[in-house]
Amino acid sequence: MFDALRVKNECVEWIRNFFEENGKGCNAVVGISGGKDSSIAAALCVEALGKDRVIGVLMPQGVQHDIDKAYMLVNHLGIKHYEVNIKDAVDAIVKNMPPQLELTPQSLQNLPARIRMSTLYAVSQSNNGRVCNTCNLSEDWVGYSTRYGDSVGDFSPMSFITVTEIKEIGYLLGLPKELVDKIPIDGLCGKTDEENLGFTYAELDTYIRTGYIANEDKKALIDRKHKANLFKLSFMPCFKPNI
Repeated sequence: MFDALRVKNECVEWIRNFFEENGKGCNAVVGISGGKDSSIAAALCVEALGKDRVIGVLMPQGVQHDIDKAYMLVNHLGIKHYEVNIKDAVDAIVKNMPPQLELTPQSLQNLPARIRMSTLYAVSQSNNGRVCNTCNLSEDWVGYSTRYGDSVGDFSPMSFITVTEIKEIGYLLGLPKELVDKIPIDGLCGKTDEENLGFTYAELDTYIRTGYIANEDKKALIDRKHKANLFKLSFMPCFKPNI
């Protein structure tokens, strides 16, 4: 019973109100990967603010095999964009780590996402911007994001909308079908999201919205991931002295 048109219109109005209250005249800065999330987030910002107030930032790490999709998006929307290759920055950090410290595979996978967020904020601060978080409810539910990488931003239009619902909004926004339907990959290890997760977004989204999932093993996996990653959605714990 998802009313995509109503939610899309309300989200657009919410973005306008955010900028009215938290950066009147500022620009929305969106990291563009070529996937559905960044494409739909950018399109929502364009509808809310106009294309002249949306800036896309493409951040390949060396050669990105699907960067043509990112260019398809920025050209389709007609937005200003920059390409910043992060390979040298990532390599420099790894190279300058102390020899006695061996980075774990997970550290190496997450480092580019954190470099990308630093890049977005550098671009944003230099362009009177506000950084758009492009995460969705499905990813956030199971912690499928990098802490202080793609999990942050100044405003988040899609954090309470599932992947299935976001795709419906993407069609309404008139985005090319190949962007909305593009098989999601994490851009870190080369696998698809669903290969990494162990379940499909369709199964996850149905479970989030209805509580139903046929496979008990997948239910247990989703519940375990959700519980383990709730800290990513919470404010940083702070000690408050009794003064």
